Amino acid sequence: MEPTYSINLKQLETKVRLGYHHLYLSMIKGERDLKLDDAAEVASALDLTLDEFHDVLRQKQFRADSRQTSLLEAPGRGPKRTGKPKPSPSVAPAEGKLGVLMPGLGAVATTCMAGVELIKKGLKRPVGSLTQMGHIRLGKRTDANNPLIRDLVPLSQLDDLVFGGWDIYERNCYEAATEAKVIDQPMLESTRDELAAVRPMPAVFENRFVTRINGPNVKSESNKMHLAEALMRDIETFKQENGLSRAVMIWCGSTEIYQSASASHQSLEAFEKGLLQSDPEIAPSQIYAYAALKSGVPFANGAPNLTVDFPAMQELAKREGVPICGKDYKTGQTFMKTLIAPGLKARLLGLNGWFSTNILGNRDGLVLDDPDAFKTKEVSKLGALEVILQPEEYPDLYAKFDHLVRINYYPPRGDNKEGWDNIDIFGWLDYPMQIKINFLCRDSILAAPLVLDLALFLDLAKRSGMAGTQEWLSFYFKSPMVAPELYPEHDIFIQLMKLKNTLRWMAGADLITHLGLEYYD
Repeated sequence: MEPTYSINLKQLETKVRLGYHHLYLSMIKGERDLKLDDAAEVASALDLTLDEFHDVLRQKQFRADSRQTSLLEAPGRGPKRTGKPKPSPSVAPAEGKLGVLMPGLGAVATTCMAGVELIKKGLKRPVGSLTQMGHIRLGKRTDANNPLIRDLVPLSQLDDLVFGGWDIYERNCYEAATEAKVIDQPMLESTRDELAAVRPMPAVFENRFVTRINGPNVKSESNKMHLAEALMRDIETFKQENGLSRAVMIWCGSTEIYQSASASHQSLEAFEKGLLQSDPEIAPSQIYAYAALKSGVPFANGAPNLTVDFPAMQELAKREGVPICGKDYKTGQTFMKTLIAPGLKARLLGLNGWFSTNILGNRDGLVLDDPDAFKTKEVSKLGALEVILQPEEYPDLYAKFDHLVRINYYPPRGDNKEGWDNIDIFGWLDYPMQIKINFLCRDSILAAPLVLDLALFLDLAKRSGMAGTQEWLSFYFKSPMVAPELYPEHDIFIQLMKLKNTLRWMAGADLITHLGLEYYD
């Protein structure tokens, strides 16, 4: 008789993506098809090779007892709800200058910096920035009270921002922006002095984690703890030299190779021991995040890397009282998915398949040409549809759809990414239909306002006494970070409601539920 494999909850808790346990369980029980990235994670959690896992899955050798099923699926696993919102925080004023530190001073970072300078000069508008152009409703619709978000909560002013960061290349930010070719050269000339003044500090870099690029401007220390301490000195020096009162760190660097959390990631004590021993499982992005949090600097992860979404970093963020958020900026194709998928589900239109492919020619495209780095991005891009469509609740509509994602490095396209989506849907009486999307977008133009918003909102969160994971900033990410007992919310419209209600709560205003019955009493 072939052996059966029980589901090891402890391993699943530590190894699989946060919030996805019920999805893995339903896969193991044979209730849905298993995608490659999910199969690899579950196989790892059960100490099986991928081939062994496929064999036992086909032969239905898994079992889950009632206790495991209830623990993984019951809605009551999380904290008890009181039904009463927390009291609004006391928000400290945005006094003094705010440093915006960015590991990776490439296309995204320099496009954000140049854009801010152009906006400050009155030459361009902050299109795409919620903090600069977004309004928020207060009270009833009949009150016609819709102030700008920046007038409701005390955000730092653009004139108070000071940019800096690290990069493996020695060129200044004007030279980097010129090479990136995102902004037309005549327009870029208007920011030459400001960008040329920003020179990258030597970076923490390990070619094993990003194999397709290399550069000379790299720190060298005897162990990874000393690298973290060098970054902390950089942060302190940058604050002193620029007369800053506060700082935030926004990851704008490359995608690292795919990682699952290791033993060094399970507690702060283990992580710091791993830094001292230069554990090969500790990636450069994690060293930056550790240095930021130890320095009291909020951190946003703009890439799909394993960076702050593991127990050790969450423990540190809570202990230091520092906000963190991530991961992977939601800009192009996944942005489209989180717009369209909620509409399909709202109208209960079924899905047979969603095929996505991209061509991209910038540094990001070059890095993602490495299969191990692409896997990190693929896992991030594949997660949204599963959570939005809820196949476990709507098996007739979404249990068996195929979801494929491809990214191809194509140098002639530069930063102008082109994405194609073919969506096979079905409707009334199972009649098939198709949706086709051809999104000719500019990758860094879409990402730059997100960098600005995250810098301002993370600073606001820190001044409001908010620490740890900031789920209300899920709006900006492909793979939003959430508490371990929650699944991530990917529907962009729900994410925006959550963000705006958080701002209302900070301002002491009434939350808006959209119930609307008071208009008909």
